[in-house]
Amino acid sequence: PVVGNLTDIDAETPILSLMELARQYGPIFQLTFPRGEMVVVSGLDLVNEVCDDQRFDKLITMGLQNVRAFAGDGLFTAWTQEPNWGKAHTILLPTFSQRAMRGYLPQMVDLARQLCDRWGRLNPDEEIDVASDMTRLTLDTIGLCGFNYRFNSFYRDEPHPFVTAMVSALAESQAKARRLPAQDRLLILAHRQFQEDISTMNDLADRLVRERREGAGQAEIDDLLGHMLTGVDKATGESLDDLNIRYQIITFLVAGHETTSGLLSFAIYALLKHPAVLARAYEEVDGALGADLEADPTNEQVARLRYVGQIIKEALRLWPTAPAFTRYPYEDTVLGGQYAVAQRGTVVKLTPILHRDPAVWGDDAEEFAPEHFAPEREQALPPNAYKPFGTGQRACIGRQFAMQEAILA
Repeated sequence: PVVGNLTDIDAETPILSLMELARQYGPIFQLTFPRGEMVVVSGLDLVNEVCDDQRFDKLITMGLQNVRAFAGDGLFTAWTQEPNWGKAHTILLPTFSQRAMRGYLPQMVDLARQLCDRWGRLNPDEEIDVASDMTRLTLDTIGLCGFNYRFNSFYRDEPHPFVTAMVSALAESQAKARRLPAQDRLLILAHRQFQEDISTMNDLADRLVRERREGAGQAEIDDLLGHMLTGVDKATGESLDDLNIRYQIITFLVAGHETTSGLLSFAIYALLKHPAVLARAYEEVDGALGADLEADPTNEQVARLRYVGQIIKEALRLWPTAPAFTRYPYEDTVLGGQYAVAQRGTVVKLTPILHRDPAVWGDDAEEFAPEHFAPEREQALPPNAYKPFGTGQRACIGRQFAMQEAILA
């Protein structure tokens, strides 16, 4: 009567808890918490409804509202109706076009080589912390490609202070969402650390803007920051203000690296467990790159790595690093013809269960098999059956960037 279903969710592994509940209760179930109720859907027919932008929109959950303390109305934490979401989306969309991807390749190669050099210098029996090194790689990649800034993570024994502050602030944002208001008010030291972490992130973002504006000839650099500083929304004739630019920088540094590093870690784990897949990947890479392994890969060579792309997509199918997204209906509505959801009610789309539907993926839906994304099978997928990057107008703006970075790595 007080905590509802709170004890059914493991705070350390909430997605695994939700997956277990979905296996037990089916494609739709409702949970009750001290702060309200939420409906969890994972069946394709129900997901199709929830992905309808005419009926549903992205919900900024309690956890994300806490993240707004440092990400504000940036692209990920803004409500769709907030003016800065539309402005930023329009201004920044060209920075993730196919043409822009070609321009990012040299920086991506630079940092992928740093990772390879780091691993190549180790003795054969030394352990590698894959997840930690992938975090270094992807943070440095978004920092260099997006803001012409080098975190130089491969030359540090400890994470960059921004990463330490970010991890701490994200953890506190989620922890606050699980606490009762009376509990939260008592945690003075946690609040103080939260503010210190936010200051650390703000300081870096503001420094990037200041140095770009003061740097001779740097204003014309064609990257994310350049578009933020000079871009104008054609619909309103307005540009982004400095506060929103700060929020966008923090948003891209957080969302642009943490998810891709998880994807690469899962992909490498899967390759180590499936030697036949790994052997085929080696064969494709050797064929695409040729004998000169010292030469930097070209855009055309990376585009030929289709089977490697299937490996990346399959890793995102089984363990999507954005494993759920939350929506709300504009009006009172009914899902599946019988499940009532109130206006602005919370609906969570649980991606790992959607991605394991045998009716879509076959009897081996629980198995790692890049053949799930053979061209003819991928083209035949039903709409909304594969959703690792969100949905509709609020889908991840950087999905092409993430895929190119991951395939290259």
